[in-house]
Amino acid sequence: MALSSPDEKTRVLIVDDQPSVQGLIRHALSSDPSIEVVGVANDAYMARELIKKLDPDVLTLDVEMPRMSGLDFLERLMRLRPMPVVMFSSVTQQGSENAVRALSLGAVDVLPKPVSGITPEGLEKLVSRVKTAKRFKRGQAAAELPDREAPVEIARLQRWNGRIALIGASTGGVAAVETVLRRMPVDTPPIVISQHMPESFLVSFARRLDDILPQRVELAIDGKTLEQGHIYLAPGGAQHTGIRRAGRGYQTIGIAAPKRNGHIPSVDELFLSAEECAEDIVAVLLTGIGKDGANGMQALKRKGAHCIGQDEATSVVYGMPRAAAELGILDQQLPLPQIAQAICACCDSRRN
Repeated sequence: MALSSPDEKTRVLIVDDQPSVQGLIRHALSSDPSIEVVGVANDAYMARELIKKLDPDVLTLDVEMPRMSGLDFLERLMRLRPMPVVMFSSVTQQGSENAVRALSLGAVDVLPKPVSGITPEGLEKLVSRVKTAKRFKRGQAAAELPDREAPVEIARLQRWNGRIALIGASTGGVAAVETVLRRMPVDTPPIVISQHMPESFLVSFARRLDDILPQRVELAIDGKTLEQGHIYLAPGGAQHTGIRRAGRGYQTIGIAAPKRNGHIPSVDELFLSAEECAEDIVAVLLTGIGKDGANGMQALKRKGAHCIGQDEATSVVYGMPRAAAELGILDQQLPLPQIAQAICACCDSRRN
């Protein structure tokens, strides 16, 4: 997803079935001189036609609408014409299953519409999120990724060699992480993931992954022994997540430290915690704004880790993988659908 010019106005299409809400959103967005509301749609079918006609930069999208829900429309939109979408709905409350599903389907951001009524503060947040969303446009290669609901080729792992995969992701990462994990075998090498999201979202994300994947997915609370066939998601909140040696294996640890690169959980904290066992690590950076993870990956690379970055064409935001690429530390830079097999190849004793 390439950055667009900051000097151009953000052209927004509002998709919401309530006239009163449409008016509030239109007024708030139009009050910012950098935003132009190009249209309003009452439902998904009207939105589809207006997208063809107006070619907006960003959509604001409600979930509860007549004829087709916003989530069903989002799924079709991201498959046929990917573009930045900010969900603004009363059913995308902080950390809700609908909010996480929207991110999984490819929404850039989700913002709860208060059930008690839209506030000026809520509208200010929406304006800010829309302006941020406009910075990113999906490229052709990203649009041509395989249908996320279609059967996928599962990576092969003949015999696990004891290596562990550490994955970091940010903006666009929910969908990217799911794409990688859907391709991992049931007996996956242990995977620890640091995804930039609030604590409540991470709880819902872990629950969703555990529901849709054959592997066991759980929050990486302090002291969890890393096991084959298990996937661990950093819970965020007040602590970062790392790993440490525990006998012949490894376990997760909570790290009490301030935000790093503006985030808890931080990818750098996860990677740096594994520096002493770098030869047993496959470090992966997926889509995301900023450079969190690049310095930690560099430290791991120096001590023998295998380092993989998502390529620019399939990244929603080519920030974190770019930072690693610019440091010259990537052993492989791959399209998203190829990353699972690359992880397994590094973790297979018959291929090393």
